[in-house]
Amino acid sequence: MAGIVVVFDFDKTIIEVDSDNWVVDELGATDLFNQLLPTMPWNSLMDRMMKELHTQGKTIQDIEEVLKRVPIHPRIVPAIKSAHALGCDLRVISDANVFFIETILKHLGIRDCFSEINTNPGYVDGEGRLRILPYVDFQKSPHSCNLCPPNMCKGMIVERIQAKEGKKRMIYLGDGIGDFCPSLKLREADFVMPRKDFPAWNLINKNRTLVKAGVHEWTNGKELEHILLQWINTINIEESQLLSMENCKFQTKHNAAHGALPRPLPVPY
Repeated sequence: MAGIVVVFDFDKTIIEVDSDNWVVDELGATDLFNQLLPTMPWNSLMDRMMKELHTQGKTIQDIEEVLKRVPIHPRIVPAIKSAHALGCDLRVISDANVFFIETILKHLGIRDCFSEINTNPGYVDGEGRLRILPYVDFQKSPHSCNLCPPNMCKGMIVERIQAKEGKKRMIYLGDGIGDFCPSLKLREADFVMPRKDFPAWNLINKNRTLVKAGVHEWTNGKELEHILLQWINTINIEESQLLSMENCKFQTKHNAAHGALPRPLPVPY
């Protein structure tokens, strides 16, 4: 059935908050975070914050418990499960980190719905401290996109998926500044779902002529579910009709090649 790739951003798309800010705030490190924020890239800052929290005696279990109570709209999980059940290939592209994302998705029971998670690496070292690394090593081999942060270009990831999946149609859901670049990579047969009144939505509206894909905004999980499933069903109907037309053309050519005549129309009396 569905030859559709559905790509989700994570923060403020699948969950209602920024997972980095959520962990920092819930573990009482907001002031230090704000103090250090002007001094280094966000991704490097989160690695530093995990060091500070570890020094303060916060454990991996403390972080996991905070992540498990992250706010999420009640229709998001059903939407993801429905899209997966319809045969879509679901993926995540996020500037969070793999430890945060996988902890939350496993807790929600939907990790297996996703074939791929593209995000910043994260692991627990021998001392029990969470380390967070950049998706792209911008010190050694920076990407060339001036729309995206130094550690990740989501547009490049979308292009890689397109190169591998060929003509499969894509639906992209996101909210942030970093979701504008991948929106520009989508094709006319694709769809982008920016969250209304968030940075990606603002940028798309200001640069509508640059976006080839169909655009449909959403405001909450209920709207996300309705619009996403509607588009999946629309694409499935269109693909089925196209396949039927191609089969008819093939049958006509086959009959012509083998001398078969079309069935005559009945003669009216």
